[in-house]
Amino acid sequence: MSGRGAGGATAPGALVPVDEALARLRAALVPVTGTEVVALADAAGRVLAADAVAQRANPPEANAAVDGYGFAAAAVGAGPQRLALVAGRAAAGQPFGGAVPRGAAIRILTGAVLPVGVDAVVMDEDCALDGGAVGFAVPVKAGMNTRPAGEDVAAGALALAAGHRLRAPDLALLAALGVGRVQVCRRLRVGVLSTGDEIIPDPALPALPHQIWDANRPMLLALVAGWGCAAVDLGHVRDDRRKIAARLDRGAARVDVILTSGGASAGDEDHVSRLLRTRGTLSSWRIAMKPGRPLARALWRGVPVLGLPGNPVAALVCALIFARPALGLLAGAGWRAPIGFDVPAAFEKTKKAGRREYLRARIGPQGVEVFASEGSGRISGLSWAEGLVELAEPAGQVRLGDKVRFLPYGGFGF
Repeated sequence: MSGRGAGGATAPGALVPVDEALARLRAALVPVTGTEVVALADAAGRVLAADAVAQRANPPEANAAVDGYGFAAAAVGAGPQRLALVAGRAAAGQPFGGAVPRGAAIRILTGAVLPVGVDAVVMDEDCALDGGAVGFAVPVKAGMNTRPAGEDVAAGALALAAGHRLRAPDLALLAALGVGRVQVCRRLRVGVLSTGDEIIPDPALPALPHQIWDANRPMLLALVAGWGCAAVDLGHVRDDRRKIAARLDRGAARVDVILTSGGASAGDEDHVSRLLRTRGTLSSWRIAMKPGRPLARALWRGVPVLGLPGNPVAALVCALIFARPALGLLAGAGWRAPIGFDVPAAFEKTKKAGRREYLRARIGPQGVEVFASEGSGRISGLSWAEGLVELAEPAGQVRLGDKVRFLPYGGFGF
């Protein structure tokens, strides 16, 4: 089971601090079980279900790090040297079949396996050819300009631990270590459902002045897919409890977790939260954050449901702060806090006490800039931004040049 029960109900009217809400959410979830073995070529974005171990060392044999001439360092003294060249050469993928006699040298190229009798290489720039010999005057020691076998990773060593989400560089590492297939967690199936009488599900359809096109569903589906989950479009449903229940039933039969947008508060038309309370197991929180105060967590037929606000700005912020770590935990990748760093503020703001605030922001020449309006209806600010500025709960005054916490979109995995 991927949820432990809703629990932790909050008194009506109380605001739950962000950190407390995150702790409650984390405590209520456990990873979804199920694994499969896939080819490395199909493993991008997947979460390792078992440790990946090096099938052989990287590099597998000692090799040359530069183009030059190889020889035995012990046969070379101080001062200028002149070594006879053996016939042939060593190149990457074309090893030299014989041994290099003591006191002789061989032409060797970058990446070539060191022939028997070679443990040092002098690079081309330091050498001069003289008939059938090579001369150089640089100091010599064993191992110079070479890479020992297993310098990067030893055979049998842990390459990547279970729980790691595979990225492009990880595929390069595993391929180099001879790992052709990996055991991964089953891809988490995440359903996305929009609700609301005012919503037109497809922007290709006409909308009357009192109607709006569904901005949340394409946004959330793209987020979910970008986080390596299987995004399942559960569509849009009007504010009708029977229809919402039927759609949740169908969704629970197909997915591991459901994200809804709209109807998560406690108003007259907030049918999602009312339905989850009466027929599901609901914890509905008013989070001490701006934007995105209402957030619902529930179980519907044993499937976790995270009810996000209907406003796209609040829906995105709540998805980044709450849904992303929750889905990571459910997917087997563990709970990950957002990555952030302190940068000078290129804006000024007087902040009231009580709520943690997230401002749409991006880096400019003077520091981090924030969107011109904090209005939660300004969807263009989401596209304008490159991340969020996070301001802690206490009251404060941000002045130009003050250090503020910037959470880049990249730190949220998109």
